[in-house]
Amino acid sequence: MDKELRVIISGGGTGGHIFPAVSIANAIKAKYPEAKILFVGAQGRMEMQRVPAAGYEIKGLPICGFDRKHLFKNFAVLYKIWKSQRMAKRIIRDFKPMVAVGVGGYASGPTLNVCANKGIPCLIQEQNSYAGVTNKLLAKKADKICVAYDGMERFFPVEKIIKTGNPVRQNVLESPMSQAEARQSFGLEPDRKTILFIGGSLGARNINNSILQHLDMVKESDVQIILQTGKVYHKAICEQLEGNKKPALLHVTDFISDMGAAYKAADLVVSRAGASSISEFCLIGKPVILVPSPNVAEDHQTQNAMALVNRNAAIFVKDSEATDVLLKTAINAVCDDEKLTSLEANIKQMGLQNSADTIADEVVALAWGKK
Repeated sequence: MDKELRVIISGGGTGGHIFPAVSIANAIKAKYPEAKILFVGAQGRMEMQRVPAAGYEIKGLPICGFDRKHLFKNFAVLYKIWKSQRMAKRIIRDFKPMVAVGVGGYASGPTLNVCANKGIPCLIQEQNSYAGVTNKLLAKKADKICVAYDGMERFFPVEKIIKTGNPVRQNVLESPMSQAEARQSFGLEPDRKTILFIGGSLGARNINNSILQHLDMVKESDVQIILQTGKVYHKAICEQLEGNKKPALLHVTDFISDMGAAYKAADLVVSRAGASSISEFCLIGKPVILVPSPNVAEDHQTQNAMALVNRNAAIFVKDSEATDVLLKTAINAVCDDEKLTSLEANIKQMGLQNSADTIADEVVALAWGKK
């Protein structure tokens, strides 16, 4: 094994793809500090900033998805796919990877296709319970497929599947604060029941409105609420809450940098149903109400949510109903200690530990020819 380990990791487009990719890279580096790792992403997408910020080199491809509403625009898309294939060939020729990892997203298509055609072993990681289009297309060429949910043989050859779970942020798992300290860090009372509402970094309109349209219920509930509004909605919400409208027990912020402290502060979380977030809730055993985003491919967040709901490990509220029923559902749940205990026990059973390390071991085994 004196040969230098060289790994190419491709994909992105959303944080749900980028974070697992960086976590896998970090796990490989922890085991093999001299390993050379190159990322390949899509030009103009968030990976082009997030990956260098994590300390890794990235090359960008001009790849994008098909426009299903304006079919005539797809002539340009076809050209971009052809150009991306050519660029991927050049990148792979120059870098000479021993193994390729695809985490979903447009860029992983041409990158892993080229690697597979050159005989370079490939591993794909599927975060969701409903497989993404790119990963489904790559499945036949992949040597191993790492998944987080049962039942993925619906999409992939069963003999290639390894259930590893999704990598999660370590600071979420290892918050040094007590629950009282975490609540005080948000300016809240240390001993009062607390609900955390989060709609992702951009925010979620109906999750925000579930609180803003029921401020009297917040005041009467005797429950503390942390609301991450998202940057898009924050200014308008602050203006709406000016004067005497903001309840004393409501803490409003546009973005939470220390999510570990936020989770620790909360007795209950209200969240979208992204794969990475769900994996975090499972590992920390946090009771959660899931409000799947309706604006995702193949409605995969609903599929993610139902994987927990069907095991009594989460509560489900439709986005279209959230404004009317979400806050009342959350207050009722957080005041029901028996319900919280049941949700905590059930969701914790679904957590898979050390996912990034497990995936890294599979990647390295492929690189050294140990399928």
